[in-house]
Amino acid sequence: MSKPNKRQTAALSKNKKKSVLRAAQVPAPIMMKGSEIGAPRIQVRPSAQQTSRTESKQARIIAMLRAPGGATIETLMRATGWQPHSIRGFLAGVIRKKLALNLESTVADSRRVYRIADPTPSRTKPAA
Repeated sequence: MSKPNKRQTAALSKNKKKSVLRAAQVPAPIMMKGSEIGAPRIQVRPSAQQTSRTESKQARIIAMLRAPGGATIETLMRATGWQPHSIRGFLAGVIRKKLALNLESTVADSRRVYRIADPTPSRTKPAA
């Protein structure tokens, strides 16, 4: 019996790594009680289902910004536990760009107060 050369062992290890990675990427189905052996019932994993979370940090920030008094960076930081640069990035990237909400900022008592002016998006298409 001959000993495999280095190329053969390297090829085997690459193939083995690929098969392990493929197996790790495919989620295992969840078996439900009462399923028959011949025809298993498969339930979709909860992470794959889309749900709207009303208690998410994003929802809390939007609710605070919709209040008539608005919110400061400090109050948003306390509500979410985020750093100031993360709050500012969220306001610019998500509130203004992704959700296209009309975010206003004013200076009151030497602090900047942010609020959503109206529930309609800030970017509207001109009438043709």
